[in-house]
Amino acid sequence: MKGYRGLLAAVAVVLSLVIAPLAHAAPPEEAFGGEVECKVLPANGNITSCSGPTKTWDGTKIDVNVFLPPESLGGGPFPLIGDFHGWGAAKQGLNTKVLKAPEAGKATPLSEQADPRIQKWAEEGYAVFSMSDRGWGLSCGLYDPDQNAPECEQGWNHLMDDRYEVRDAQYLMSLLAEEGLAQPTKIGVTGVSYGGGLSIALGALRNRQMEEDGTLVPWTSPDGTPMEIAAAVPQWAWSDISYSLAPNGRNLDYVTNSPYRGPTGKLPIGVMKFSYTEGLYKTGAEVGRYSPSKFDSIPLWRERFRGGDPYSAGGTDEIVEELSTYHSAFGIDPSVQPAPMLLQNGWNDDLFPVDEALRYYQRTRAQYPGDPISLALADFGHSRSQNKAADVAAFNVRLEAWFAHYLKGQGSAPSSSVEARTTTCPSSAASEGPYTASEWAGLQPGEVRLQSNAPQVIGHRAAAEEQKTAEEGFVNPAKFNPVSATFDPIIGPIIGKTVCSSVPDTEQPQSANYRLGAAPAGGYTLMGSPTIIANIDVPSPNSEIAARLVDVSPEGTETLIARGLYRPEGGRQQMVFQLHPQAYHFAAGHVAKLELLSSDNPYGRWSNLQTNVTVNSLELRLPVNDQPGALGGLVQTPAPKVVPAGYTLAKEFETKSSGGGNSGGGSKSNPAPAPAPVTVGVGSLAGKLTANGSAILVPMSCSDVGACSGKDSFSIKQKGKKNRTTIGSASYSIPVGKTMTVRLPLTKTGRNVVKEMTSGKHPKKNLNGQLVIEDKGRAKKQTSGRAVQLPRGK
Repeated sequence: MKGYRGLLAAVAVVLSLVIAPLAHAAPPEEAFGGEVECKVLPANGNITSCSGPTKTWDGTKIDVNVFLPPESLGGGPFPLIGDFHGWGAAKQGLNTKVLKAPEAGKATPLSEQADPRIQKWAEEGYAVFSMSDRGWGLSCGLYDPDQNAPECEQGWNHLMDDRYEVRDAQYLMSLLAEEGLAQPTKIGVTGVSYGGGLSIALGALRNRQMEEDGTLVPWTSPDGTPMEIAAAVPQWAWSDISYSLAPNGRNLDYVTNSPYRGPTGKLPIGVMKFSYTEGLYKTGAEVGRYSPSKFDSIPLWRERFRGGDPYSAGGTDEIVEELSTYHSAFGIDPSVQPAPMLLQNGWNDDLFPVDEALRYYQRTRAQYPGDPISLALADFGHSRSQNKAADVAAFNVRLEAWFAHYLKGQGSAPSSSVEARTTTCPSSAASEGPYTASEWAGLQPGEVRLQSNAPQVIGHRAAAEEQKTAEEGFVNPAKFNPVSATFDPIIGPIIGKTVCSSVPDTEQPQSANYRLGAAPAGGYTLMGSPTIIANIDVPSPNSEIAARLVDVSPEGTETLIARGLYRPEGGRQQMVFQLHPQAYHFAAGHVAKLELLSSDNPYGRWSNLQTNVTVNSLELRLPVNDQPGALGGLVQTPAPKVVPAGYTLAKEFETKSSGGGNSGGGSKSNPAPAPAPVTVGVGSLAGKLTANGSAILVPMSCSDVGACSGKDSFSIKQKGKKNRTTIGSASYSIPVGKTMTVRLPLTKTGRNVVKEMTSGKHPKKNLNGQLVIEDKGRAKKQTSGRAVQLPRGK
């Protein structure tokens, strides 16, 4: 039947092109193979709504909505927009529907959430698809009556896994193409927050699909129709969820590739965004359904991180690898150019800030010159963001034009661009802008700098005191430091604070503080990532640094402008640390002040093993939209970027900086730049290990620094033998920026082991062993316990 249905769909496509002007096909009465009923909505301009549960690729129940244009626009196939919901919500629709009456202090379970854009899209000739992701709403969520039914056995929240939630969206949209309702290669995707994470993943995969074992295969419908995302507009999305939830402060907006653990994979795990992750977990527990298993368990991941450092044990490396590889668009093999993307992120979004977009933007531009990837930046996003109506409306105009071009062929082709609007206070004040440029560097032609030679020490409180503050503060916010509470994205709104709220200008206990001079007449406009370059001495590799850039007014109050969390390594070192980007005007008489603290509790989790940190020779660089020479020479030409070893400077910054100089009368020169970038690439594991009867297959990827080479080997522990037995090994050579499968031929012992384990009445699914990667781009070999997925026994 599926093949017959696919044939009918293909015929329908051809006939629609020939006879569509002559007749209008009747709206469908059902979709998804008859599982979902459709009906015309006269009160909504005669658009058609198809709503209800269906089954996804593995039989799991998924609750869906489909909206089709009125009959007057024809019977399809139509260009399709996938519209995806945020964390704690449910499928997008025309109305918001609740599953349970709201309770004070708790999240409200939904079965549907209104998106006013849907009506407009359907009337303009788009089909619109939405679904409640696994574990939410009536897709086996906590309040789904079917949550214990067989079709909900795998219906728990996988945390936007490419192999599950993302694949669900692909599968269900492909069924719409098979049924002649959607054009298979004219699909646009968008969504906010969690839905933004789904949208950017779909755009990164483009025409590929990830199997359960992590293998990438061509995305086709069940009947074999090739499928492809034509455009993606992720809103408030993450590109690497590991970094967004526990940043280590090493993301740089001026390099081509900035992975969480760095080019060598050895940078430390960062600092947990404590209040946000606790708030997200609470919401998920109140309306969603988490996994009952161990490794795939969000509760387990949360407990490991909230327990704090040291992170050298307890499976944390494996958790980070899982999250960065299968739950993040940046971890998807970039060997296929992504769909054209318009990325929307916000300056004051403390969860998924602008650097989440910049990470993906810079790599894409470096790997695919001329790609139209674009940024739309303003005071958008999660709390503390204002999401001003005029800014939202202006963005939606861009979104509409993006989809109109890539899905309908209307309008001129967009080129890569950046559009920014500033943060303004009070909330009634209009944002300044838009500021536009063809590239990120183009928004920041100038730089205001501060140089401080004097050493300062960042002190700390005992970890037990920090923990007590957190435990008491979440019950009674008055227990928190009032400055930290005001600036926190979760506690702040609870106590009535906003992004515009201020506190008295007082230096926090045991902090290091640096002040620029008061802005002269006219002021200057910060436009980018405040950058700290300093020499630091850190006795413990488990310490942390929390940074806040504030605007000190002439009246003696300060407002938070930008922040960041940094995890140093132990010992003396150079720190290159960028705070989250911001666009903000420092008015005349206002002072930019940098605060460095050992903890920003409750925003960031405190360190269990914090020590004092000594800071020497600090330079603060503020990228500004003002031209060099402005304000009597206060605005300078940007200084050369400090590029750590293993990174590559983005081309757009190669001509945006020149010789140094110092502001404020400082006499010390810039800190010495880091060593020149290496040319040897770094090879990394890129998926799960599998085996056939003759070899173990190891997916490997190579960074974009240079070609990769090395050796892989796999060993097992056998009874009666003291040493491990190597059952497969091979050398590899991988071109720069590519992914390939390294084949480790099995030894005779290996072939016998695999044959024995896959034979008999109860064949084994996995072979446990140890993988060793000896990569020439790494100082040390990587050794990790791995499970090899075995072939099915015959």
